[in-house]
Amino acid sequence: MKVFNSILKFTSNKPTIVTIGTFDGVHVGHKKILEKITQNTNNSDCESLVLTFFPHPRTVLQTGTEMKQLNTIDEKSNLIEKAGIDNLVIHPFDKEFSQLTAEEFVKQVLVDTFNIQKIVIGYDHRFGKNRTADINDLIAFGNQYNFEVEQISAEELNEVAVSSTKIRSALTEGNIKLANSFLGYNYTITGKVVQGKQLGRTIGFPTANIYVEEDYKLIPNSGVYVVECKIDNQFYFGMMNIGTNPTIENTDLNQKIEVNIFNFDTEIYDKSITVSFLKRIRSEQKFDSLESLKAQIAMDKMESLQFIKKL
Repeated sequence: MKVFNSILKFTSNKPTIVTIGTFDGVHVGHKKILEKITQNTNNSDCESLVLTFFPHPRTVLQTGTEMKQLNTIDEKSNLIEKAGIDNLVIHPFDKEFSQLTAEEFVKQVLVDTFNIQKIVIGYDHRFGKNRTADINDLIAFGNQYNFEVEQISAEELNEVAVSSTKIRSALTEGNIKLANSFLGYNYTITGKVVQGKQLGRTIGFPTANIYVEEDYKLIPNSGVYVVECKIDNQFYFGMMNIGTNPTIENTDLNQKIEVNIFNFDTEIYDKSITVSFLKRIRSEQKFDSLESLKAQIAMDKMESLQFIKKL
């Protein structure tokens, strides 16, 4: 798959079949749309193209809006590539771009740049300056500029919209099972292993502290999770704690992400680690003593190993 970081950088010798959207999560509903695109290209001399935007348009147009994302740019690109798409265009969304009229967008982007033959889009899709144009306008432009418009049904579109909302809610609540079922894969975070206070080592459960660079990435609710870790293309099971370590007396109340990797004793500072969430065990708790904390962690590990054994 070719990835272009701007509409202006896109180039291809073939006409395209296009879809447009944020595709955050690239979940089971999104995959149905991507399948429509690839099925269309299989029967034509066209290439498939997904146009998406970063940052999320809502955060640019609605001042003060913060919207955590299910995917980083790299994660989204990898998932869209797995769906068999030929071209991914990630355009920097800004106020200037939002001022394009509907016809300017169609003519300059879809027709002149993408050489569009067909667009697959939701029946309620709105576009152009102030989002004034709708699917009927798009169909009219299609007739004018000689490209086909295929509408995604209300039922299919509802599945996409509801899933994105539900995934965010589920992760915020720590409901990994529900989130993973909507995604069609296990939710992941990727970060760098950084130096921590090494407290876990003193109680027999050394942890890798993870720093996630992308501050827009949604981190699941605090608590203890069964996870699978990928380091240097090798996979290991473990248990992760997300939270502020309330049992420890400290003034640092920033959220920490720590993973105890089972059967692992290798120095991995500054390495990249990808963690997949398999199950939430419990909420983060404040214990009366380090001994109580240690006893609970031992129980957490036992529960994790029992879960892993059933996989």
